[in-house]
Amino acid sequence: MSYNVSDAAAYAVLYSVLIIFTIFALGSADMLVCIPESIARFFCSLNKSLSHEKVRTADYFLSARNSASSFTLAMSFFASGMGAWVVYGTTEMGATPSLSWLGVLGYSAASAFPALLICWLGPKVREMSEDAFSTTDFGRQRYGRVMQLSVAAVSVFYMFIFIVAELTSISLIYGTLVSDFSKRYGISITVSLGAFTVFYTTLAGLPASIVTDRFQGIIMAFLVLMLTISVSAFPDNKVSRDEFALASKWTGDGAMAAVTLFIAIACAELFNQGTWQRVWAAESTSALRSGFMLGSFLVFLLMMFFGIMAMIAYANDPEAYDNFEKYAYLAFFDLLEPMDNGWHIMVLILVTALAASSIDSLQNGLLSIFSSDIIHFGLDAKLFSRILLVAANIPAIWLATDGYDVISLFLVADLVCATSVFPLFLGLQTEDKFGGLLTAPTEAGAFLGCLSGIGTVLVNGVVNDAEGGIFDYFWLRNGDICLLCGSKTMVSFVITPIVSCVATYFFSLIDVKLRGDRARQPIFILPFDDKERNGGLDQGGKVGEEDAEEGNKQDNHTEDKLVSVEESA
Repeated sequence: MSYNVSDAAAYAVLYSVLIIFTIFALGSADMLVCIPESIARFFCSLNKSLSHEKVRTADYFLSARNSASSFTLAMSFFASGMGAWVVYGTTEMGATPSLSWLGVLGYSAASAFPALLICWLGPKVREMSEDAFSTTDFGRQRYGRVMQLSVAAVSVFYMFIFIVAELTSISLIYGTLVSDFSKRYGISITVSLGAFTVFYTTLAGLPASIVTDRFQGIIMAFLVLMLTISVSAFPDNKVSRDEFALASKWTGDGAMAAVTLFIAIACAELFNQGTWQRVWAAESTSALRSGFMLGSFLVFLLMMFFGIMAMIAYANDPEAYDNFEKYAYLAFFDLLEPMDNGWHIMVLILVTALAASSIDSLQNGLLSIFSSDIIHFGLDAKLFSRILLVAANIPAIWLATDGYDVISLFLVADLVCATSVFPLFLGLQTEDKFGGLLTAPTEAGAFLGCLSGIGTVLVNGVVNDAEGGIFDYFWLRNGDICLLCGSKTMVSFVITPIVSCVATYFFSLIDVKLRGDRARQPIFILPFDDKERNGGLDQGGKVGEEDAEEGNKQDNHTEDKLVSVEESA
């Protein structure tokens, strides 16, 4: 497999795309002072809330609260969720006949499903924690500091792995099209991408990221449409009906992979704070729902595109794939190889836009985990964000150059998220049900539920005789045709969240029986939490009126602090 993209052309694409996005980000934040006034007005018009009285506050910089329309949310979810990894995701499913249609449909629908979940969960979480920045704040306000730290740990792990997967994907794609897989070249690509996204993210914040998502989403949709037409029309890529039938099958392995993917991606994306930031950025509940529904549909179409392209690639040369002369995850590039160099350049533009939109959203998501405490302690939001993101990107860039399998990286993170998804979101239940049998989860119960989920994975590893140490089973090396495949992997993803759910209710019930009303309060309160809204329920298992009153006081306290933080920044 060889291409004709030169180093100079690849670097020109990389830096041109990143510079354009940086200009849009800074321009939408009214930070380009050396440009004509007419152009400045155009950039400012991209951010309709720029004239809002809070636009210069730390809160707006970190949350873009109540500012995004439904179309903006749709483009933002689409662009930020679909990174360069999609070139490998459904592609591997489509070029593996034993998975084929159900694998492709399952991966596509599973990737779109979290947005539909957020249409339901988002308004509920937002109502219970209106002034939050992420679900870690929801965990603190509903439970306490222990669950806040637990959710933060899972979220940071997932988003860090996501960044590593994105950087790995973009470096491999550039290496493939330039035919340079050296570590030095990979580092040059990942460092450039990381530096640019950190630069405009820490200067312009989440509002600018959402603005750039709109344009990234439109660019991606246009390029995918062009590639669909060109790849399908190219003479060498045409296949007969019988040839396509050989590549497109309905199989049991595909069904098991689909079940695994639905659970895995749903659990993981509910810990993607970049996605949850869009919940608080939505201008209304109706905008949130319509925006995420449209974004979900666009995600489904993009994933299906790469899956069907992979089926066509397999149908073109089945023997090469069966003999591993060609690899399923590279099937899309097999279709590109005979095409003109201009189409290879177009693919580089597409994947650079995909990677930039995902990484800047993940960087903002990482920052949101600490945003509430940044404001509470009066820290410089911009300075702190620079330190945090640089600290996160350095190890991510280094790991990305080791060329880990992208899907295996995601599966590790997905399984970790599956251990804690129910303990967190069962917090939406604030009253005891069925005569107290289903006790409103307590913080101790939820935390033990998370630990039970981890224990379930370890037990699965022992039962399945996993190789390596006790924690190696998180890599899900079950010896099947792919990491996503087989009954062992599927059962692991089915059982883990179920056990953590049952354990949360069980331990919460025991906790209330043993500790009474004290069980419904946070396990501990830090000295500097006195003025903050703390977690906990009243005696009847409801959010207490005193908590709500304290929350109102905190709202006023926070508003004053926001202004002072921005003035110092």
